[in-house]
Amino acid sequence: MNDLKIAILYSDAKREYFPTEDQYISEYECKERAEMIAHNLSAMKITAATFPGDDQLTVNLKKFSPNFAINLVDSVYGQEYLQATIPAILELLKIPYTGTAMMGLTITTNKYFNKNLLEQYGLTTPKYQLITNPTDVIDPALDFPLIAKLNEVHGSLEIQENSISDNEKDLRSKISSLMNTYHQPVLIEEYVAGREVTAIVLEGANTKVYAAEKIFNPEKFKQKYQIVTFDDNFRDPDNLAYGYQKYELPPRAQLQVKKAFEILKMDDYAKFDLRVDASGRHYFIDCNANPAIGPKDCAISNILKLYDISFEEILKRIIKNTLNGQAADFKELA
Repeated sequence: MNDLKIAILYSDAKREYFPTEDQYISEYECKERAEMIAHNLSAMKITAATFPGDDQLTVNLKKFSPNFAINLVDSVYGQEYLQATIPAILELLKIPYTGTAMMGLTITTNKYFNKNLLEQYGLTTPKYQLITNPTDVIDPALDFPLIAKLNEVHGSLEIQENSISDNEKDLRSKISSLMNTYHQPVLIEEYVAGREVTAIVLEGANTKVYAAEKIFNPEKFKQKYQIVTFDDNFRDPDNLAYGYQKYELPPRAQLQVKKAFEILKMDDYAKFDLRVDASGRHYFIDCNANPAIGPKDCAISNILKLYDISFEEILKRIIKNTLNGQAADFKELA
C-alpha cells in the first residue's frame, strides 16, 4: 500500500474562462474537494497528489507516475464538453481512472441528447424541446408551466425561482437572457409538480441504487414552485434550504435508473434527479455522470450517510470497481 500513488484531477477553473461569476464559482470548488480527497487518501496510507486538468496534465502525470487517477474534472477551458479529453489522456497514458469514460461524458454533457436516448429506450422524462434560437416556435404540445435550462451546463447553473414560466412572454425573456449570456441552446421542459428524488448509482459486481427525497425547508421555500436553485446549492453553506431523507425507490424505478446508467454509458458512479407526480410516476429530470464527490457538501456523501456508508467506503468501492480486481495493491481496500 505504501507504493500506491493516486493522482486526483480537478477542474482548472480560471475566471476568464466563464461568462459569469456563478459559473466560475460552480467550477472552482472542485479544487477544494480534490484536496479533501487527497487528505482522506493520506489517512488511508495512500500517496496522493492533486493536478489541474490543464495543458500541462500529461507532463505532470508522467512526472508523478501514478498507478491510478481519480477524475473530478468537470470542464476544460470552461467548456463541459471538453471534459471528455481527460479520460482520453488517461487512456493514452494507460492510467486506470474513476468515473465515466470518453463516450459517456460526451453524451451526458448534452441534456437534449440524454433525454432523446432515455425516451428511445422507454424511460420517462417530462415533455421537452430544444431551443436553438430565441425566436423558435414553442411546441404547442408543451403545457405550461415550463422550466428553462442551459443545455450544455450542469450544476444547477442559472436555475432560479424565475426559471419556471407560466406564460410564453416570461419564458421567452428567460430563454433570451440565457442564450445571450451563455451562447448555447436552451432546453425547455414541462414542470412536474410533486416530490423530488435523487438516486445515486454505485457500480460493482452488484450495482446498487441509493435514493433520497429532498425535504424542502418551508421557511426557505415560500415560492410557488419548489425547485433547488443555484443559490441553494452554492450560496447556502449551512444547507438550510433542503435536506434528504431515505426514499424507497420502487423496484420498477430502480430498474429504470440502472437502465439509464447503462444507456448513457456511465461508469463507477452517477447521480439522477427525478420528479414523482401524484400518481407515483417517476420522471428523469437530470442525469449526472461523475457527480461531485467529497467528504461533505455533496449529494453522494449526504445520501449515502443515510445508508451508513462513509465517504471512505465510497472511495474504496469506486476504486475497487475501476480496477475490477486487477491490481493486487488494492486487496487491502476490501
